[in-house]
Formats: sequence, structure tokens, C-alpha cells
Amino acid sequence: MTNQMNISRRTILAGAAITGVLTPILANAAAPAAKVAIKSTPADIATLKRQKIELVKPPFVHAHTQKAQGGPKVIEVTLTIQEKKMVIDDQGTEINAMTFDGSVPGPMIVVHQDDYVEVTLVNPDTNTMPHNIDFHAATGGLGGGALTVVNPGEKTVLRFKATKAGVFVYHCAPPGMVPWHVTSGMNGAIMVLPRDGLADGKGNELTYDKIYYVGEQDFYVPRDADGKFKTYDTAADAYADTLEVMRRLTPSHIVFNGAVGALTGENALKAAVGEKVLIVHSQANRDTRPHLIGGHGEYVWATGKFHNVPDYDQETWFIPGGTAGAAFYTFAQPGIYAYVNHNLIEAFELGAAAHFKVTGDWNDDLMTSVLAPES
Repeated sequence: MTNQMNISRRTILAGAAITGVLTPILANAAAPAAKVAIKSTPADIATLKRQKIELVKPPFVHAHTQKAQGGPKVIEVTLTIQEKKMVIDDQGTEINAMTFDGSVPGPMIVVHQDDYVEVTLVNPDTNTMPHNIDFHAATGGLGGGALTVVNPGEKTVLRFKATKAGVFVYHCAPPGMVPWHVTSGMNGAIMVLPRDGLADGKGNELTYDKIYYVGEQDFYVPRDADGKFKTYDTAADAYADTLEVMRRLTPSHIVFNGAVGALTGENALKAAVGEKVLIVHSQANRDTRPHLIGGHGEYVWATGKFHNVPDYDQETWFIPGGTAGAAFYTFAQPGIYAYVNHNLIEAFELGAAAHFKVTGDWNDDLMTSVLAPES
């Protein structure tokens, strides 16, 4: 353990260029803040109702209301960091993952605009490295990263006000190790719903029957001289080789929800004809192009911000790296729908694919076989 801790401390120094950028920011975050208009005092916040959320593993999302009930609340969530080995394909390729709550991606959090999000971040003493959390939905201090660096055996509590409506990425961002932690699985999403719920941009409400969270993840697994994927006892042991692969900007795997096949076959996402489904899709590091084969994005917030008018009837939509997007679709036909990154090499060769298994009656008016294949 001592050796691992020494190695992990050295990794902080390995990203000297990034650390040089972040160090003055971290220092300034601890300095007295400039005067700003304060709308709520600690005493005001203390009077708000508190609600504790039990998070669930993606692609599922914890129970929530689509419209806010009553005034703003303090929403309490706990995220526990787990460093763990994970198998990411059917060939048994193994990585030393870094995770929030043990899954890649971490669980999705749902709140409403103007709620306060109070996050307890736990780094158990069984881990070997420092971690933190950067919420793209938050304002100030590296999205919380400047205030939440926790060593093994520590915990911290961060509260921020969810002032912007939309879906946003969160990820680990420790100085000098940001890309390594993010590409080792340490990212997730938070959805901040408008208090009146979603709308179509024309004044009409949009309500979904189901919601699924797809987290797209790029992994960079080193290979040996024979081209076989290497394994390591610890993440720290893998650091130098993994960094070399990362710098080539060519992932070994691009997957949905942590592994090839995590959302296909028996793990396919389920829906029925007539059900309205909201798909939240995040990519914390690379650009992506979601596409539902056989369906559409009827309403799409490609950059995930709900006060923007959604795009309509999209075939494929573009989500920039470091962003979460959302797409709304009412399934009209039964069958298996492939949901893919429409860089088809990444979908079919590297793993960025999921399935929707949709039940219901077939509608010949929408599609029918006029002449079956024949010689």
C-alpha cells in the first residue's frame, strides 16, 4: 500500500503542464471571493426542505418528478469512489477502472433548476489515489473540483445551486491526472430539469414514460509486443503505459456503459410501441454522433440545454466532447433498434452500440415488405 501511495503521488507530478495551469486556479479558489450579489444566505438555505436521493446504476435513473413540486429543495446525494478491476469486452480485456459508485458511467442525478445539490463525496481508505469531482452544472471553483480533493480515507461535502437547466457531465479532475481519471471511467451526468418540466419549444409540454442514461466511454488499454492487451496489478502500475496510449488519441475501445455489449442482447433497453422515451447520452472526453437505427430524435437537445429550442426529427445528432445531450422519441414500431455512435467504425468495431427491444403491434402503413427477396 505504501508503494502504491508513493506511485500515485508521483502521478500528480507527471501531468506537470496541467498542474501548472490548475495550481494558480486552485490557489485563487481559496482566496477571498470578489463581492457578488448573494440571493440566499446560509440561514435561508437552512429553512429549505431536504430530500435524499438513492442513486441507481445506469442505464437506469432514480425515481423523480418531471415537474418540481413546491419550491427549491436541498437535494442530498452520496457518491462513493471505487477503484476496481473491470472486464470491458468479450475477450476478457481488463482495466483498472476508477468509478463513482462502482459503475461506468457513474449514476445520473436528477434535480430541478434552482435546487441546491449537496454532494457527499467519499474516498474509502481501500483506494490508493486522491480524487475529486467537477460538475459542469455548477458555478465556481473548477465546478467543485477545487473544493473536493479527497485522499483515501477522507470524505467531503459540496453544495452548489443548480442555476442552469439541462443535462451536464460531471467527472473527476485531480491536478495532473484529469484525462487519466476521466478515461478510466470516472464520469457521469446530472440532469437539471426546468421547474415546469420539458417543453417542445412551441409552448407544449413534453413528458416521458421512460428515461435511460447512456454514458459513452473511451478506453486506452496498452498492448504488449505481441499485440495482446496488457494487465496490471493496480491503476498506478498501468499509468505510464496508459498515458503513452492516451497521447496517441486512438482509443482501444469506445463503449456504452462501461463495456462492449453492456446494453445489447439480454441487457437491451426495453420499451413498447407508443412509449415516449428520453435518452440522455454523455461523452466526457470525445465527440460523438448518436443515431437510432429505425427511429429518430423527434426532439433533440444535442448540447443538452433545455431552455434552448430543441431540434426536430433528427436522424443523427452531434454531442461535443465534455457534454451530455438528450433526445426524445416515441417508438412507433416493434423490433430491435440499434442505438449507435454513427462513426460506424467506432460502433461496430470498437463497441459503441446499444439495443432497444420494443414490443407492440407492427404498423404496415409505416413499413411493409412489398416483395420479399427472391431470385
